[in-house]
Amino acid sequence: MSTKRILVIDDEKNLCTIIKTCLEYLGGWQVLTSTEASYGLLLASTELPNAILLDIMMPNMSALTVLSALQSHPLTQKIPVILLTAKAQMQDLKQYAQLSIAGVIAKPFAPLKLAMQVAEVLGWERIEEPSAAHS
Repeated sequence: MSTKRILVIDDEKNLCTIIKTCLEYLGGWQVLTSTEASYGLLLASTELPNAILLDIMMPNMSALTVLSALQSHPLTQKIPVILLTAKAQMQDLKQYAQLSIAGVIAKPFAPLKLAMQVAEVLGWERIEEPSAAHS
């Protein structure tokens, strides 16, 4: 079985680095990142990741525009998308429920639990939660 690949599209470079580190180390997945929505769309269609984590609040192109572009392109329309958002109020969640997405992960998230959350949303093999022991 090949390693799953996840594309992270988030304009915050440091957050992309944290997500990449967490998902590679704790999830064992290959992670591609893009801080630009347009480059993220290009990566999605050329690299064909197994899933995409998409930030809602993006400059230059809204996440809903990115989502629409992904879902209208034959190569990317079946890739599950998880929204990353600091906007997780009830009315926001109701709006997201109308979209064809795999799920929503609220920011701020617990870095050590992120891989487990992603696996849970996507129905991938369960990732063990790291022990509470400090090293």
